[in-house]
Amino acid sequence: MEARAYRTLLVAQTGAVATITMNKPERKNPLGPEMVNELCWALDDAKDDASVRAIVLTGAGGAFSAGGDLKQMSGGADGGAEPLAPRGDYVDLLLRFTTVGKPTIARVPGIAMGGGLGLVASCDFAIGCESATFGTPEIKRGLFPMMIMAVLRRVVSRRRLMEMMLLGEKLDAREAERIELISKCVPDAELDASVSALAEKLAAQSPTAMRMGLAAFHAQADRDLASALPYLRDQLVAILGTEDAREGLMAFMEKRTPQWTGR
Repeated sequence: MEARAYRTLLVAQTGAVATITMNKPERKNPLGPEMVNELCWALDDAKDDASVRAIVLTGAGGAFSAGGDLKQMSGGADGGAEPLAPRGDYVDLLLRFTTVGKPTIARVPGIAMGGGLGLVASCDFAIGCESATFGTPEIKRGLFPMMIMAVLRRVVSRRRLMEMMLLGEKLDAREAERIELISKCVPDAELDASVSALAEKLAAQSPTAMRMGLAAFHAQADRDLASALPYLRDQLVAILGTEDAREGLMAFMEKRTPQWTGR
């Protein structure tokens, strides 16, 4: 991963897993323009780095993210000019998750509200600890979770989403798991081990199959069946022609562990 002059993030890599940590713990990691821009940079770097095969997104200080930075929304200062050139706004950030080509895991150590919940919903997996809380409280501020409803509707039912958005009430982690807002709820003490175990399993898969499979998944998501199936047939033909597919099939026949090249 590239070393960047981040002011709101911590970025680290362990083996094939990159961890991006939102790092404004004194304010529960609010999503202001600078942090959003830096997240775009970090995801782009993870996408372009062949040594990264899985991405963990989390927050520092026992919180994931309290959501949009209301201080900045109301005209407050953001602490000065951004040190990194603009890469995108919150919409661009949400769209990054559909093109990064590597599995993403939201590690939720505490509160995940509003825009922060949009990031949780955008990740391929989300693991939350039992003490974590989730919600879309915008309605109580005279606002509405406009952009994040597009990603939330892809992971929870229409009726449950309406209840979340129109009442603005908090959900505990067990309820979030029940409605599939998160993949899994674990005891607080097991959060790191659970996230690490999942990330390592994902990183061990073929990066070529992961990249092509995720791209195909997002490309067909809004197509009708008559359009999606021929497209996916063509993608299967394409993936069968890759080195990783040949290696995977050969390893299966030879009863050995495949050695992925990413090609």
